[in-house]
Amino acid sequence: MSDQQTLPAVLAEAVERHGDRTAVIDRETRLTYTELGEHVDRAARGLIAAGVEPGDRVCIWSPNTYHWIVASLALHSAGAVLVTLNTRFTGAEAFDILERTSTRVLFLPDRFLDNDYLATLRGAERASGESPGPVPGLPALELIVRVPIEGGGEPAEPEVRTWEELLARAPEVDAATLAARREAVGPEDISDILFTSGTTGRPKGAMSAQRQTLAVAEAWADCAEVSADDVYMIIAPFFHTFGYKAGWVVCLLRGATMLPVITFDLDSVVDMIERDRVTIVPGPPTIFQTLLAYPGRERRDLSSLRLAVTGAAVVPVTLVERMQRELSFEMVITAYGLSEAVVVTMCREGDDPATIAHTSGAPTADFEVRIVGDDGAVLPAGESGEIQLRGPNVMLGYLDDPEATRKAIEPDGWFHTGDIGHLDERGYLTITDRLKDMLTVGGFNVYPAEVENAILGLDDVVECAVVGTPDERLGEVGLAYIVGKPGHSLVPEAVIAACRERLANFKVPRRVEIVDELPHNAAGKVLKTELRARAAG
Repeated sequence: MSDQQTLPAVLAEAVERHGDRTAVIDRETRLTYTELGEHVDRAARGLIAAGVEPGDRVCIWSPNTYHWIVASLALHSAGAVLVTLNTRFTGAEAFDILERTSTRVLFLPDRFLDNDYLATLRGAERASGESPGPVPGLPALELIVRVPIEGGGEPAEPEVRTWEELLARAPEVDAATLAARREAVGPEDISDILFTSGTTGRPKGAMSAQRQTLAVAEAWADCAEVSADDVYMIIAPFFHTFGYKAGWVVCLLRGATMLPVITFDLDSVVDMIERDRVTIVPGPPTIFQTLLAYPGRERRDLSSLRLAVTGAAVVPVTLVERMQRELSFEMVITAYGLSEAVVVTMCREGDDPATIAHTSGAPTADFEVRIVGDDGAVLPAGESGEIQLRGPNVMLGYLDDPEATRKAIEPDGWFHTGDIGHLDERGYLTITDRLKDMLTVGGFNVYPAEVENAILGLDDVVECAVVGTPDERLGEVGLAYIVGKPGHSLVPEAVIAACRERLANFKVPRRVEIVDELPHNAAGKVLKTELRARAAG
């Protein structure tokens, strides 16, 4: 267990204690903890040479590779604040967050999945004007660093640099300057700003302190009994708390090996488990269902597996039993978390399959959890109401949004999650519904209000309501009911195509139905319960 309360200090401790151990396995790249520390030093000095000051926002918009880990630890070492961007975001979605955070430096891929992220960003509707910098309309953005993912070529612009060009600036800053920056980072300094959608549909930036980022990761590591002997396959994206704070930060705290997965491919995942002796695999239930169905699995050596952490969808009891029996997992646990608190509850070693399947475990990371009814009264075990939580690791607040912060966090510290659930007599939490109508599409949170706002911006749309429908592969997907203007020419295919231009792919509704009217209650609110029943019928 680490006593350090900042990421730079934890890195220094990891290098000292685990220097010769393998820190990262990323395709052909293998780094020991000593080598990881050296890479971070160079990148941090490069950022300082580029003008990054303490408190500046530095954004990473890139897939899971060792560069993400190095860049994050480097910017923290320079005293900056991490901003993450979903790799599936459109240029417009990324532009909005970069503008609101006044990001100074942006890491993005040269290319990823044949997508040029810089071109996408510059193609956003608001990317216009004569402001200085690499992207018109973002005057605070001074430098873009292209991460080598698919070999997209050398940039030829003064404000755009390659990864190696950033590292090449390290000699401009001496070791003493970097050491002073690291030592100046304190436990209460903002560590990161992670964006999550709210009921208004516009993403909100949840701010966490350095100590909070590490405390939730420490609690996760304790429950999962992570050690330096573990090889942790990180499938969840690093821009998400599951891949970041419950992922590689956990490894850093324990000296475990990080194995980032850039894109999920079942054949390569099985190869990595066998070759690199993977011990930990967290992910949604679909990952383990596909592993169980893998052709020829019985001829592959997957005996190194010891721990699976799952959630974000219904987990059948039979799946838990098969994971333990057929995939050799010693522990299978479920958990509940959100960007504003990361990890709130987790199952424990020894919990039976029914507990693992039907609950999200008991509170962890010093959280208190209570269930509150519509009248504000705390409910007893077994009764469902809003899940509220309190503890030292609830976010500091939403970026530049004191009103939303006040609505979310009571004066006495209780945070309104917007989720519905109940506690049993043991204090184990079961989630039953979403107050915020949130959908979970392939493990990603989708808020209907954001999708509805995008659709309502289309010509000929009068009213729109989005609900979730079951999907065998993704758990659930969006279904949009749309009322058009008289004489409209709306067709479902065109609406879906327009959504793809405005929203990340996982947010795009898979089905669109044009209807004459939507059901409303007496107050004029759309009755989504009726729409869900219609969709299910």
